[in-house]
Amino acid sequence: MSTDLELKELVRQKYSEIALQDKDTNASSCCGSGCCSTEVYNIMSEDYTTMDGYNPDADLGLGCGLPTQFAQIKPGDVVIDLGSGAGNDCFIARSQTGETGKVIGIDFTKAMIEKARANADKLGFNNVEFRLGDIERMPVTANAADVIVSNCVLNLVPNKKNVIKDIFRVLKSNGHFSISDIVLVGELPGNLQKAAEMYAGCVSGAIQKNEYMSLITEAGFESVTIQKEKLITIPDDILSTYLSPAEIDEFKNRGTGIYSITVFARKPNCCAPGSGCC
Repeated sequence: MSTDLELKELVRQKYSEIALQDKDTNASSCCGSGCCSTEVYNIMSEDYTTMDGYNPDADLGLGCGLPTQFAQIKPGDVVIDLGSGAGNDCFIARSQTGETGKVIGIDFTKAMIEKARANADKLGFNNVEFRLGDIERMPVTANAADVIVSNCVLNLVPNKKNVIKDIFRVLKSNGHFSISDIVLVGELPGNLQKAAEMYAGCVSGAIQKNEYMSLITEAGFESVTIQKEKLITIPDDILSTYLSPAEIDEFKNRGTGIYSITVFARKPNCCAPGSGCC
């Protein structure tokens, strides 16, 4: 069995390759994993192009939701984007925080950080920065962020509990997050679960929806809400790479679901008597 470090390195290598590809190449695959489909739509991602702050150079077509649309970002907020890639969500968040706010993107892939920094330089933003680091141990001080966003990233991290705990550490009292991610209802077939390309492509790294939501509440968050939920359908030509025709039929008929969800949660007011969260 692969260790957490081995799985992280797999994802790092895959997303280093993706950083050098264009959006069209990534959009033909499941979150850029390279498991190409002849279908004419991207399995996971949604359309960012109408959102303020959108920059096509920063859009690699890797997301599974629109967390910045639901994140309730206000002018002057400090926003952190986990797994910031080429900077797409950061630049949209910056359009909402304005010049008085600050946006920090964190990614553990050096090639992505370099690409995001180049995009920020071209846009002339002096309040958007990108830091190389692991989102289980963010290179950010405690109680620093008003809002945290993330788009199809936590499912790639083997130890999601550590990430959620660090989100709690970094958010200010009463701060909140809005995170889009992939979750499961029912178990994926073993061949699909083990496929390295599908792991780096967002699906087989996902955990059960109930478990995902429980990790958030167990970390101490309140007001936990699913803001958006969408069933993901994997085309047969991708499934056939990993499953036999009989296994595909069984997979479709057993009621297993792969979902994109956007989750909101708030850190309690640590100044309130008896809050116990400080």
